[in-house]
Amino acid sequence: MELSALQIIWFALLAVLWIGYLTLEGFGFGTGMLLKILPRNEKERRLALNTIGPHWDGNEVFLLTAGGATFAAFPEWYATMFSGMYLALVAILICLIIRISAIEWRGKISSDSWRNLWDNLHLGVAWVVTLIWGVAFANLVQGTKIQVGHYTELGGQFVPADPAAIDAALAAGDRHFLTGGFVSLFTPFTLVGGVVFVLLFLTHGALWLAIKTKGDFSERAIALAKKLSLASTGLTAIWAVWGQFAYRGQAWGFIPLVLAAVALIASTLVIQKGKDVQAFLFSFAGLAFAVVWVFSTFGANALKSSVDPAYDLTLVQASATSPTQTVMLIAAIVFVPIVLGYTAWSYKSFAGRLGVEHISDEPAGLDPKKVRAFANA
Repeated sequence: MELSALQIIWFALLAVLWIGYLTLEGFGFGTGMLLKILPRNEKERRLALNTIGPHWDGNEVFLLTAGGATFAAFPEWYATMFSGMYLALVAILICLIIRISAIEWRGKISSDSWRNLWDNLHLGVAWVVTLIWGVAFANLVQGTKIQVGHYTELGGQFVPADPAAIDAALAAGDRHFLTGGFVSLFTPFTLVGGVVFVLLFLTHGALWLAIKTKGDFSERAIALAKKLSLASTGLTAIWAVWGQFAYRGQAWGFIPLVLAAVALIASTLVIQKGKDVQAFLFSFAGLAFAVVWVFSTFGANALKSSVDPAYDLTLVQASATSPTQTVMLIAAIVFVPIVLGYTAWSYKSFAGRLGVEHISDEPAGLDPKKVRAFANA
């Protein structure tokens, strides 16, 4: 069956949502990964966190919406991916909960040990989540060990369908399953993809801190971004070319691939000259085009099979009904502009640069010795 206009629109909308999440939370996670590397003292750590404070929770809306839209527009895609990558996705969920707690709770108690605990947790989960996202998206490019079939009632043995008769098997009740298990998600290509995401987010975070702060802190962020950008751009280029040629990349995928390369190279060049704002904008564009390239590798598929192309989960097979997608599209037309509007407004409202002089010398939080006595109430 041919893809319908609604299916193409929703596939494109999902790409837009992931662009929003990865470009915006990219610098949020990058800031978290640098929390104990770039800042030299408590005031500088508070300064770094204040740069993402007004934005991080709004950025998470893109992730929630992407998950919900996948569930409603392509339920079979959602079911196959979430069941097959269950452990990884649960790990991401736990890490995101810890990150929220670290951001919100570190300033509640005036204690160095309390703040260090949450800062270390924030640092750790930022690295872990970024790595997992990289491995996950690399699996979407490479393809996973997906097969069509069913499990026997006695013994739970998987019985794969005949690759030459997939339509008949699906009609008979067979489904797509990730049969390779959790370990199959880790290959040389996907592990490199995880490192690529780490380097890209570190660079993006350093550039964000450079444009959102001033003085010595901003200069140190620029100096770090100069080094990181060289490594992230070089490794990203190798990984993307590898994926384009090795894993059924579409011919038109060279367009976003080249645009991503141009943007990342431009970011690397201009940051060497100390032009932090331009470098951040180029980095933003590079990440956006990189996401477009990832989605271009799907072709007409939601999930590619590394076992046999006949086992691919196509967008048509994964799709919800046309009435469902029509109702969702009406809602998207109303609410997506609102989300984009308040996101743009929030960034415009907090567009200024911060310095350590804006951070109070008074320690934040309650006296830990008096908390239980409610003496601070």
